[in-house]
Amino acid sequence: MEAGGETGVAAEHPPRSWAKAVEDVTDGLGLRRLWAHLGWQDVRRRYRRSFLGPLWITIGMAITAAGLGLMYSTIFGEDPAEYVPYMAVGFMIWYFVQGSVQYGAEVFIRNEGMIKQMPAPVTVHVLRTVWREFLLFLHNLVVYLGLLVIFRPPVDWTVLLALPAILLLVLNAGWVVLLLGVASTRFRDIPPVVGSVMQLLFFLSPIVWPVSVLEENAGSQAWLAQLNPVYHFIEIARAPMLGTTQHWHHWVVVGALTVGGWVLALVILRNYRARVPYWV
Repeated sequence: MEAGGETGVAAEHPPRSWAKAVEDVTDGLGLRRLWAHLGWQDVRRRYRRSFLGPLWITIGMAITAAGLGLMYSTIFGEDPAEYVPYMAVGFMIWYFVQGSVQYGAEVFIRNEGMIKQMPAPVTVHVLRTVWREFLLFLHNLVVYLGLLVIFRPPVDWTVLLALPAILLLVLNAGWVVLLLGVASTRFRDIPPVVGSVMQLLFFLSPIVWPVSVLEENAGSQAWLAQLNPVYHFIEIARAPMLGTTQHWHHWVVVGALTVGGWVLALVILRNYRARVPYWV
């Protein structure tokens, strides 16, 4: 009876191990049809009963690029042919980052019913969120193709570097969603704090304001912008997409954040994966 009791306790509360953390990730990836379907349904549900459906994502980005791009190019005294693509691509990347962070902070809270009723790896909900935000990003890429035709930025073979840059964005979205999702189930103050921080990061990131303007006006203090991680994620993707000068230190910073972030996320997954259903 005593041995059976110990076995029952061990089964109810599985021991913390790296094997179980890795198994959760691999099993989640194996359920691709599940999280891919759920992510696509999230996009469709957002525009349910609308005539154009998800095409409103592309239309909204086009309106933002045309309206804000032309207005702020006048304010900053920039050439619209250069500034509009600069701002539009910045917004595309920012929307992906913002969506991953803000929805990631509520990923398990929003899926409380599914978590309690359907036994599945917690990474299924993480992948669902990242996939949904990536689908929205793909819709916005249609506007990018239009910008290439209208403004003809000096794009060359270096545009291929945008592919590993986007891959790094997706990989980092994974650990961010996982880390914030677990933390937010335990501490419910995190989602509103994340919302406030993201508002601040938007104004601190080179999305609306050009980096060249910062360097001209901030002088030796321009290096402070390097402390903003979003700045590096935007630059590794936007530079090749627009054919502008690529600074390799952005790749170094993003690479370090990718490795460090996933190590931290796996530690959290190892220690607190089994507690998520109880916390939600």
